[in-house]
Amino acid sequence: MAHETLPPPPEATGPGQPTTTSSGRPRVAALDVLRGFALCGILLANVKPIAHMVDAAPVTQPVVAATRDGAWLGLLVDQRFFPIFSLLFGIGFSLLLDSAGRHVLHPRVLMLRRLLVLLPLGLAHMFLLWRGDILTIYAVVGLLVLLPSTWLPPWAVAGLAAVLIATPLILGGNGVPLVPGLFLLGSALTRYGVIDRIERSARVPAALGLVFAAGAVPALWLQIGDTQRAFSTWFSLAGLLIAGVYVCALLLLLKTPLRPALQAVFVPLGRMALTNYLSATILVLVTAHVIGGSPEGWSAAAVPLIAGSILVSQWLVSTLWLRRYRQGPLEWLWRWATWAHRPPLRRTPSGARPGGSQRKLSEARSI
Repeated sequence: MAHETLPPPPEATGPGQPTTTSSGRPRVAALDVLRGFALCGILLANVKPIAHMVDAAPVTQPVVAATRDGAWLGLLVDQRFFPIFSLLFGIGFSLLLDSAGRHVLHPRVLMLRRLLVLLPLGLAHMFLLWRGDILTIYAVVGLLVLLPSTWLPPWAVAGLAAVLIATPLILGGNGVPLVPGLFLLGSALTRYGVIDRIERSARVPAALGLVFAAGAVPALWLQIGDTQRAFSTWFSLAGLLIAGVYVCALLLLLKTPLRPALQAVFVPLGRMALTNYLSATILVLVTAHVIGGSPEGWSAAAVPLIAGSILVSQWLVSTLWLRRYRQGPLEWLWRWATWAHRPPLRRTPSGARPGGSQRKLSEARSI
């Protein structure tokens, strides 16, 4: 009989590690690449809001001045990466639910516990460090929308996702109202098997990328011309379309000889996304304190230099950490709280296998 407190061992991926789970199902490397890529863009968009420290905007809120002036941050960064991250959260939730369903009697109870653990973590981040925390929103939306949707058939989830994405676009709201629809879209893609086939074809991302790009051009043009509203339909629409272009472009690049380089750069960041997201806030606050002055007075190169320096340090730490350990420290604690059982952290020496009943359990995919 399955035990709800006995988690399957984490995936042993990384340098010198197999790329499949113990059940033989391949790990979708593209998801780690996309997650790491989105994490980079989110940090770039958040450097100034975090540095303000008081009444900072959520990661989904644009820098209004940059958008109105047509600056590159407003066109290519603001609200262009959070849709990817939100979509991946929905995908990861459904992947883990599917895996948990093969090992425990009540997988939804496990997912409920997972979201309930994320909520205080996000609240602590919000009230202690930065008001723009997104984890709290993810936890609440997960509890109110994503978890209940698991009782719906896939077609209903897909239809509801379309409605919840279209409605904020029509009303011209900021990015936060898009989160429920993006969560459900990620869930629907997983339940229809799209994620399992995401790396099999180059034609689909190429075609979708062209469609997204064709739509993004007029949306960007209209966004630049709309100087009356901080959050316009065009800004939100352009953000979704450009996010789609980024995803399709990365999927295509993963089909080229650049794949090893992309994996080397983004996978370590993506596999420790929770740790890196939270630690980035501390690093930005420390950097802003050292630099001093108002972030609005920083030079144009300051934001990319700060973000780049933090990401390089996080990449180095993540790479070295994952050589010895299976997961990032916060990812491991979150997994422990989710399964109510301490999972192994250190990597198993080459050739050795975990003992006991865990040998027969396949590895659950991480978020």
